Amino acid sequence: MTLSREQAEWFRQTFDRLTDNVEKAVLGKRHVIRLALTCMLSEGHLLLEDNPGTGKTMLARALANTVQGSHARIQFTPDLLPSDVTGVTVYDQNRGTFEFHPGPIFHTIVLADEINRASPKTQAALLEVMEEGRVTVDGEPRPVGRPFMVVATQNPIEQAGTYRLPEAQLDRFLMKTSVGYPDHASTVALLVEAGTRDRASLVTPVITAEVVSQMSGLADQVYVDPAVVGYVADLAEESRRLPHVRLGLSARGCLAFIRVAKTWAAADGRDHVVPDDVKELAQPVLCHRLLLDAEAQFGGVTVDTVIGRLLDAVAPPTDRVA
Repeated sequence: MTLSREQAEWFRQTFDRLTDNVEKAVLGKRHVIRLALTCMLSEGHLLLEDNPGTGKTMLARALANTVQGSHARIQFTPDLLPSDVTGVTVYDQNRGTFEFHPGPIFHTIVLADEINRASPKTQAALLEVMEEGRVTVDGEPRPVGRPFMVVATQNPIEQAGTYRLPEAQLDRFLMKTSVGYPDHASTVALLVEAGTRDRASLVTPVITAEVVSQMSGLADQVYVDPAVVGYVADLAEESRRLPHVRLGLSARGCLAFIRVAKTWAAADGRDHVVPDDVKELAQPVLCHRLLLDAEAQFGGVTVDTVIGRLLDAVAPPTDRVA
C-alpha cells in the first residue's frame, strides 16, 4: 500500500503547521526545525550538538510542547544514576509488595540535557530504550509506549567533566544536527522581544501523540524505488572504503537513511523518494556515524569533508528500476 496524493498533501500541510508552531520559539531556523520534526515522525531520536546559548534546549522543549503528549526533562550530571532515568522498584511496607516507580524516561518526548555530562553507566541506561522502546528493571521489561523520542543535547566546547558518547549510542540517534547562531534579522527580533524569557512557552500543542503515530504510519507508505535503495547501499559500502574512515555506515544507518527519506518526501507532499532526498539528508544522518582515524584528525580532515567526498564518489541513480 502506497501513500495517496490526498494523504501526502495532508501530511505536508500538517508538517508545515508543526514547523510554523515550533518556529515561534526558535526564530530563523526553519531547516533545523524540519529536520527535528522529520526525526520525530520517523520514530527516531535526535542529538543536538552546538555552542552554548544557541537554543538547543529551546528547540527540544518547543518540539515537546507542540505535541499534546507527556514530556520530561532530565538534566544529566556526573552524579546522576541509571535508576534516576529508568525508575526504581521500592518495597511498600503497608502492602508488603514491591512497587515500581517509573522514571522520567516513561514519557512521549524526553529531553536529555547535556547528555555527555553523565557517567557512561548512566548513559548506558538509554541504550535499551532507544533501540527497543522498553527498559528492563529487576529483570522485568517495561515498554515506554509509542510514540517515544529522546532529544539529547551536548556542548562540544566545554569538555571538562564530560564523557564522550560511545559509537554504539551515537548510532542509535537517527540524526545529529546543530542549531547555529541566528541571522541578523532573527537576532533583532529576539532582542526586541527580550521581555519574553521563555519562548518555548509560546508553543502550544498542535497535534496529539496519536496523530504523530498516524503520520509515522503514513510516512512508512512512501514509495522507495529499488534504484534509490541501491543508492543508499552503495553509499554505505563506499563509506567503508574511503580513506581516513575507520568506521563506515552501518546497517542501522542504512535503515535510518530510508526512514528519514520517506518522511522528508512526505513532508514535501510527495508519495515517493527521490535521490535528492538522500543527498539532502546525508549530513545529519552520517555526521555522527562515520568515525575518522587519528591521521585524519591531525591532518584537518573533517567529517563534513568526508561526506562531501562520499557523495561525489557515488553517482545518484538517474533511471528507475523496472
